[in-house]
Amino acid sequence: MNVMPLERDTELAAVLAPVDRARGLPNHFYTSAETHARENNAVFARNWAGIGFAKDLPDPGWAVPVDFLGQPLLMVRDRAGTVRVFHNVCRHRGMVLVEKAGPIRGAIRCPYHSWCYDLDGALKATPHVGGPGHNAHEAVDRATLGLIEVPSHVWRDVVFVNLAGNAPPFETAHAALIARWADFDHPLSFSGADSAFSLDVATNWKLAVENYCESYHLPWVHPGLNAYSRLEDHYNIEEPDAFSGQGTHVYRQLAGEDGETFRDAPDLPAKWDTAAEYVAFYPNVLFGVHRDHSFAIIIEPHGPERSVEHVALYYHHPGDTGPERAGLRARNTAQWKTVFEEDLFVVEGMQRGRHAGGFDGGRFSPVMDSPTHLFHRWIARQFADVAA
Repeated sequence: MNVMPLERDTELAAVLAPVDRARGLPNHFYTSAETHARENNAVFARNWAGIGFAKDLPDPGWAVPVDFLGQPLLMVRDRAGTVRVFHNVCRHRGMVLVEKAGPIRGAIRCPYHSWCYDLDGALKATPHVGGPGHNAHEAVDRATLGLIEVPSHVWRDVVFVNLAGNAPPFETAHAALIARWADFDHPLSFSGADSAFSLDVATNWKLAVENYCESYHLPWVHPGLNAYSRLEDHYNIEEPDAFSGQGTHVYRQLAGEDGETFRDAPDLPAKWDTAAEYVAFYPNVLFGVHRDHSFAIIIEPHGPERSVEHVALYYHHPGDTGPERAGLRARNTAQWKTVFEEDLFVVEGMQRGRHAGGFDGGRFSPVMDSPTHLFHRWIARQFADVAA
């Protein structure tokens, strides 16, 4: 389809209106390959986007290739234990360097001409570059031909990147949520495969974010959850241009057959005894925090009408990742998987609905939908900034 240049698109003005008068993003934001391609730059490249989990780099020397929006990237834990992200291509002829996740033995070696890079990205070897037996040449300056590093930051075990390299520092851009959740600023523990899963969803990634933002759907989509953490127990969380979501005043710890529970995060204020919060961290990461465990969801877009949700659960005490808590962890993972799967028919149904030519973006409840509206406004502003 031909999409009107967004700087002249009056639909954006409707999205940017106050919530009581606003309409949602128009259909082409969910169905158009052209709009999706523009979104890669307008939304993802210019901001801090989640691409993976630091847990998947368990030791120094590990590397994990990531294809993010068509960009071949490489997450690496260097010799000092720092997570870094590089473009996963050799500086010689652009060959992809690493195809599979795992430990790097010695150096990152290009399979084409065997140029070799250290874990910090430095170019260390250029075999026969000056002719047979001549491993150096004055025209090939190794000091300037290291791997191209992408600005990255790890927070709550999510690896974020700023592909364009022009976003404010992560700690500045997201100071509000870092401060809001300062009570949970401690190491997280991950137990392994029993605490992670992925969901392949036939929907645009934004619909998964929008659904997560609000509690309005709880009585009808999550009746089991709503039975004890009711709609009226929830409150909106709103930080314009950064994140939005929901919280609850009623959180019930999961207990095992013998009454055992997971241990609390250290030194938590009393307010977290019964509270929990869930935020959409713009653009594509969903976080949840509770007294005894947390989770993160990275939403990976695959074109305009498919997404993969990568879910990882973490515990606040390393003892809760041991074998004695295996059964309780399995129940916790299964419980959350059920909750997230209950949302699938909703986000996939909305995706199909975005093909209705008469749908105008929809309306918002000024009371219940304001976190979702904030996300729509943020997306619209990203496009408007690029078009200006």
